[in-house]
Amino acid sequence: MSETDVLVVGAGPVGLTLAIDLGQRGVRCTLIEKKEAPEFLPKMERCNARTMEIFRRMGLSQKVRAAGLDTTVPMDVYVVLAMNERPLLHLPYPSVEESLADIAKSADASQPLEAYQLISQYTLEPLLKSVAESLPTVTVRFGCEFLSLEQDARGVTARVVDGQGAISLVRAKYLVGCDGGASPVRKQLGIKLRGEGNLLHLRQALYYSETLYDRIPLGDGPGKGRHYHVADGQATFLIMQDSTKHWTLHAVVERDEDMAAQFEKAVGAPVDYTMHYVGQWKQNLLLADHYGSGRVFLAGDAAHLVIPTGGLGMNTGVGDAVDLGWKLAAVLEGWGGKNLLSSYGIERRQVGDRNVGASRYASLGRRKWRSQYRPDIRDATPQGQATRDNLARVADTEQRKTNEMIGAELGYRYVGSPVITDEPGGPEHLFREYQPTTWPGARLPHLWLDGGKPVQDRIGRGYTLLRLGGTAADDGALEKAFRARAVPFAALDIAEQRARDIYGYDLILVRPDMHVVWRGNRAPDDAGALAAMVTGH
Repeated sequence: MSETDVLVVGAGPVGLTLAIDLGQRGVRCTLIEKKEAPEFLPKMERCNARTMEIFRRMGLSQKVRAAGLDTTVPMDVYVVLAMNERPLLHLPYPSVEESLADIAKSADASQPLEAYQLISQYTLEPLLKSVAESLPTVTVRFGCEFLSLEQDARGVTARVVDGQGAISLVRAKYLVGCDGGASPVRKQLGIKLRGEGNLLHLRQALYYSETLYDRIPLGDGPGKGRHYHVADGQATFLIMQDSTKHWTLHAVVERDEDMAAQFEKAVGAPVDYTMHYVGQWKQNLLLADHYGSGRVFLAGDAAHLVIPTGGLGMNTGVGDAVDLGWKLAAVLEGWGGKNLLSSYGIERRQVGDRNVGASRYASLGRRKWRSQYRPDIRDATPQGQATRDNLARVADTEQRKTNEMIGAELGYRYVGSPVITDEPGGPEHLFREYQPTTWPGARLPHLWLDGGKPVQDRIGRGYTLLRLGGTAADDGALEKAFRARAVPFAALDIAEQRARDIYGYDLILVRPDMHVVWRGNRAPDDAGALAAMVTGH
């Protein structure tokens, strides 16, 4: 029997991120994956701004950008009849380079620290795998499948099988199922997924074309961009991948072999290509009843399944990983109390619920404009023109719901958590607008300090008390209370009045994942009680 502190089941982006987070904190972690190696399959293709902030704190953001799409490539979205015809709708969106330039010029807290990055999952997974394998406390085992688990008061024993059929036991203090929508770990726990299942059945294919991207625009067709939605009755949707040589296509067709003709129809002009893969998938909007039981937790698709509209699947899972990672480390190091791990499900399930709702909102928007399709849409008649005009008008409103989700990305706030101070009320949770706030439970907004350094880069991996505007309100009692519990803690003085004005308080306490846990204009009345509460005691 092998032993580890945390056993992570599933080496997709979520499991890999969790393993890296644990490994960087010095936690012994074993990551198992039933596949022999990462697969070259089309799945997620965008790390959003919040995920890139998380990767920056792990020291990975530049590696992700170097591996992903060229930062100068436009991210425009089009609705078309075909890629060689004049687009019905063009929605321009900034490239990564343009977004980073806007962020650099931002004088308030309305922007993220990092822009998004388009990177295909088949590119991201090997990168994260190499990082995880470089960490001395992390063991990565591909070709190792989870079979079953039993847990007791002191830990979890998992049965696993390797590629040769040899069954062995792994003993861990905690186990995390990052093993996808069909999660065997979740099923072992008897936890149900509830919501709306099998909303639409599509096929997805991956193509390689050496010339397609370079030839854009094709004839009178749209310019270079990221997404090309075909206005037809088959929900056809063409996506550029990070190499610009690979493309994925989603469509409702009868047979796998129909996806070749569907690609040719969507492109509309002769182009060289090879079809590498065809698979089937179903649209689901599902949420687990619980995010774990006892010493076993769920993260990523094992806990929530969304429609890819809005890009909230993998990115929500990365948020799960970083919420859980530091809490597991805290408990294993001895300073985290019993409420710390129980807060994981309370905090992240509400985000999962909101993001299922955001995905539904975006999907209904896309469904609404697609419902305007009529068979006469290609006719050179007044009625055909009216159909085209009407579909474009509706899409100009409804398609934006998919591509403009900054509120869901950055503005989520943990409510009712036992390790965050409670302030009644709070700002509204918005999908498409981001309103920076230091309300307890919110992510600390990004802010440039004098000298051009972001406040996030000055915050360490423990708890940090921001002392703003030259305040003398802090008497040191909070630091003493944290030190007495052997909790990693630092105080950070930010004298700039501008930062105090934007953040709105003299004192702000931030926890390791950059979420605010307390704020005030004077020292807390009982520093010991506050330190105990926010660390789970």
